[in-house]
Formats: sequence, structure tokens, C-alpha cells
Amino acid sequence: MASSTATSALPQTAPPAVTAPPSVVAPPAVVRAPRGVVVAGVVAIVLIGLNLRAGITGAAALLHDLQAVLGYGPLIAAIIPSIPTLCFAVAGAATSWLTRVLGLEKAILLSLVLLAAGLLVRGIPSTGMLMAGTVVGMSGLAICNVAMPSFIRVHFAHRTSLMTALYTVTMTTGATVVAVLIVPVAQQLGSPSAGVGAIGFLALGACLGFLPIALHAHRNAPAVKAGRVSPWPLLRTRTGLLITLGFTVQALLAYAVLSWFPYMLVTLGMTAAEGGLMFGLMQLVSVPAGMVLVAIGSRPRMRRTAFYLATVTMAVGVLSMLVLPLSWAPLTAVLLGFGLGIFPLVMVMISRSGRTTAETTALSTVAQSAGYLLATLGPFGMGLLHSATGSWTLPLLLLLAVALGQIAVGHLLTAAPKVPRPPEPLPAGPQPAKPAPAETQPAEPQPAGASTLVSAREGQS
Repeated sequence: MASSTATSALPQTAPPAVTAPPSVVAPPAVVRAPRGVVVAGVVAIVLIGLNLRAGITGAAALLHDLQAVLGYGPLIAAIIPSIPTLCFAVAGAATSWLTRVLGLEKAILLSLVLLAAGLLVRGIPSTGMLMAGTVVGMSGLAICNVAMPSFIRVHFAHRTSLMTALYTVTMTTGATVVAVLIVPVAQQLGSPSAGVGAIGFLALGACLGFLPIALHAHRNAPAVKAGRVSPWPLLRTRTGLLITLGFTVQALLAYAVLSWFPYMLVTLGMTAAEGGLMFGLMQLVSVPAGMVLVAIGSRPRMRRTAFYLATVTMAVGVLSMLVLPLSWAPLTAVLLGFGLGIFPLVMVMISRSGRTTAETTALSTVAQSAGYLLATLGPFGMGLLHSATGSWTLPLLLLLAVALGQIAVGHLLTAAPKVPRPPEPLPAGPQPAKPAPAETQPAEPQPAGASTLVSAREGQS
């Protein structure tokens, strides 16, 4: 596996830099994985990406039909779309501990098993099984979400942007295909429960595809355990706080839209198939949008431009839902889909953060756990407000306020790091007198180790 060359994004915790002669500093060893393992890793990223939103978008497209068939009330209807983000917060917080105990690859394999089992359980036509399967499946999805940036960091250290883009593109591709096909599949199977349960077979494919990676990691596990980095103190750093805030806002907007957009269109007069088609269009647009935004944002000077494109477009998309008639739904879907392309940008920033895999996992844990916990207010709040008011106006106004706030957060998140100004050159003219030779000056006693501290300070300057 290639060693990481990512630059630390946590300057508050960086150790002091000490210079040493070039002959003393040895370059880090680079261990190349076998070509078959590399290919299997790419295949695994694709299969995992296809599942990371499919279980959510599939249920969202069938929420109206599930409520009609299973007969649950408005409170359960508001809770079900909120379960994924709650699971992402709670189960995601345990990912750092789980990867230390099992190892990164085996933790991901366990998460895929939980995802497949939960999605298959949702196929049982019962409100209790629908909720229980969602909890189990989304808990597995939460672990996988947090662990994937570290997986990319370990196995593709020199290709983090490319592999993150691949994994997020396949994620939106899987969500798009499932959103478009899930309603016809459920109609062919004769039950919306059977439709959401069928998504579990896609997760089974990811389990089988990732199994060679987990076996290879088990056979070649290092004898020394990875170091531990506590996630929560990172919230006291500027980098950790801004990344967590940025992840929170984009997650709140994304899951509010992903959970309710097709349901909203159905309540406004579209058929379930038409709502699913618009939902699929939104997801389809997010695929090239993510690629374009990552390509722009990979250049440090263009990162802020990429964030502006995504955040402003999301705000305009939410505004269009408020002011445009239903016949303009395709334009709204395109705008929202482009706004959802911000997710790969945030994931690239997380993958590149931290000096070690443990630090990257810790930062991913705190950003996603705290972020998804607060993001639960999006789908849950929209459902409750719609049930209370009988209209989508107030929920959309609050969502618009969050979208405008995302523009400000993106501005702060992409601020260039402050570089200390170099000292001004001395003006031309007579130079100050040199101090007297050391022999003529009384030597002052120095404490033990003072020379070491002085040399270290000189190395830092």
C-alpha cells in the first residue's frame, strides 16, 4: 500500500519541526500492493459507492406508497426519513473505535453486512420491520460513510481526489438508477415493501466485492496496532470546526431534499412515477456536477469558486421550489442536482486532512457524527412542519435560509491559510556595530538542554 503524502490540515496539533542533516532524514518507505489488490480496491469502491445512497433514495421514492399500504400516521412518516441521519450520527461515532478493534477493512466489511441485512429486512410488509430494517441498514451505512475516506487514504494515497470522485460519482449513479427504477420494480413485485427490500441484493453484491480486500488485509495485518486519535478535541481546532460545520449544512440540505422531493411533487399533483423520474433527474445531474466541481476545486485557487457554484445553485433551486409552478419541476431538479454536487468537495477535503490514517478517521468521525446529528433537523423538521401546516411553504422558507447560510460557510471553509509576512529588508546604509568577541564578554550560565532548545527554535524559523 502506498504511504500517505497528504499535508496536515490540523496545524494546531502539529509537532515542532526540527531540522536535521539530509543524510539523517530517510524518505518514507513506499510499499506497493499487488496489482490484483489494487484492481479489487477500485472495484470495491465502485460497488460500495453504488449502495451509499440507493437505500435512502429508494425508500424516498416510495414513501407515499408505503404510508398508504402500511397505514402509519404522520409522526411515523416524519420519523422514517430521519432515521438515516440519526444512525449516521450515533453509529458513525463508533467507527473510530471499531476500526481500531477490527481493522479498517474488516470494519467496512461488517458495515456492508449490516447494510445488506437491514435492507432485506425492510422487504417484510410491516411498519415495525420497515423501521427496524432501516435502523440496521443505515447503521451499517454510517460506519461505511465514515471509514471510506480513510480507506481511500490508505490504499490510494496519491490519488485521493480521483478515487473520492469515483466513489461519489458511483454513489450518485446508484441513487439515480434506483430512484428511476424503484417505482416500476415495486409495481412489478406488487408491493412497495418488496421494492425497498430488493435494494438489499445490491448491497449483497458489495459484500462479495469487498471480501477479497478484507481477506488480503487480514492476512497482511501489521503486528503493531494503529495509533489512536480522539475525534472530539478536533472540534476545538479551526479546521475541524469548519469542516464539521460545512458537512453539517450540506448534509441537512441534501437529506431534506432527498427525503421529501419526490413526496412533495406527488402531493402537489404528480404521479408517483413522474415524481420518481424528477427525483432521478436530480440525482443524474449531481453525477457530472460532482465531477466538474471536484475538477475545479482540486486547484487551490479555484476551490472557493467551486464552493460558490454549488452553494448558490442550491439556494436558487430551493427558491425555485417556492416560486415556480409544478410544470417547472425539471428545472428545479437540475438546480438541486447541481447543488448536491458539493458532497464530493467536502469528502475530498476530509480525505486530504490529517497526518495519519488515524487522524483522517478521527476527523471524518467528528464531522459526520456531529454533522448528521444536526442534519436530522432537516428531514424531520420538514415532515413535522408540513403535517402541522398542510403546506410546504414554511418548510421551504427555512430550507432557503439554511441554503443561504451554506454560502457563508463555504466562504469560510475555503479561506486561504494565513501566511506570516516575511521580515522587511534592512535599509541601505551603515550597518550596526558587531558585538564584542565572546572572549571579552562574561559568559552567562545556561541551564541544561538550552542548546537543544535553541537549535530546535532555529529549525522552526
